[in-house]
Amino acid sequence: MASEPDVTYPPVDVLKPVAENVWIVDSGPQQAAGLSLPVRMTVVRLPSGDVWLHSPTRFIPELRREIETIGPIRHIVAPSIAHWTHLKEWQKACPAAIISAAPGLRDRAQVKAAGLRLDRDLGVAPPPEWAEVFEQTIVPGGAGFREVAFFHRPTRTLILTDLIQNLEPDKLPFGTRVFAKVTGVQAPDGKAPAYLRLVVRMHRREARRAVSRIIARAPIRVIFSHGKWFDRDGTEELRRAFRWLLK
Repeated sequence: MASEPDVTYPPVDVLKPVAENVWIVDSGPQQAAGLSLPVRMTVVRLPSGDVWLHSPTRFIPELRREIETIGPIRHIVAPSIAHWTHLKEWQKACPAAIISAAPGLRDRAQVKAAGLRLDRDLGVAPPPEWAEVFEQTIVPGGAGFREVAFFHRPTRTLILTDLIQNLEPDKLPFGTRVFAKVTGVQAPDGKAPAYLRLVVRMHRREARRAVSRIIARAPIRVIFSHGKWFDRDGTEELRRAFRWLLK
């Protein structure tokens, strides 16, 4: 009997350097709505020496200790209304960390029921703790959708969450492979899944302006939460991935 494919990007749950002061942590598989997905956290060391976690993956004590070798964890970011599953575990393990959330996350019934502490909502202007290195842009949509995109100026690295997914078919079990094909997020032509494109189009004008600003920053690389991220030709990949919104 054939074994299930490995949807993840080994080694998992360890720091992997991307650029100066930027790392990723590949993890998973994340089970969601019957799907088995690879999932990714981005880790940045700020000029202060503090560490910033974007969309935390599952909490593992050894991973926390590894991260703390590069600096104290002082900021944990929930960048969209969907990416908060592992936040409480990290919050408990890192009580000094400030939890910053996408607009609207605190209003979700599941978040309220979980008793999750959110210290502040993110806006257009970055908080002073990371304004020196990050620009942030809110990409809006209907049904309360908001995703905050982060551009790391020193390395020209763009950090997204779900606005691009790029799932490699040969790494996916059958059901998730069908999902990737049907929703249009199959590599190498990754983009936002069909349901998210529909939601974003409900605020098309504002979303187009936001994405145009992001592309104008000319990122070299684009990191996102699910699938094979773009380690080169970032600006060109962005234009391709968002042609559904920009055309």
